[in-house]
Amino acid sequence: MAKGYWVAHVDVHDPEGYKGYVEAARAPFQKYGARFLARGGSFEGLEGKARARNVIIEFPSLQAAHDCYHSPEYQAAAAIRHKFADAEMVLVEGPEE
Repeated sequence: MAKGYWVAHVDVHDPEGYKGYVEAARAPFQKYGARFLARGGSFEGLEGKARARNVIIEFPSLQAAHDCYHSPEYQAAAAIRHKFADAEMVLVEGPEE
């Protein structure tokens, strides 16, 4: 089964407030088997608009990635994130293994 990924590009406007999102998102990420492959750190913008924070999260499947994002627990966390950051996010299916 192919894995699923969240790819997010984020600008955090209030780092202290954003900590509430990180805490609230922890439970749904654990519940749906999320594994962080990239979370912030150095980057090189190559094309298009770059944001300050780039995140790649791996899930056991595209369905798990979808279910996590749409879960009530994550949507509560996302409501916090929306107050303190701007982002683009996509769900991507990985290759069959």
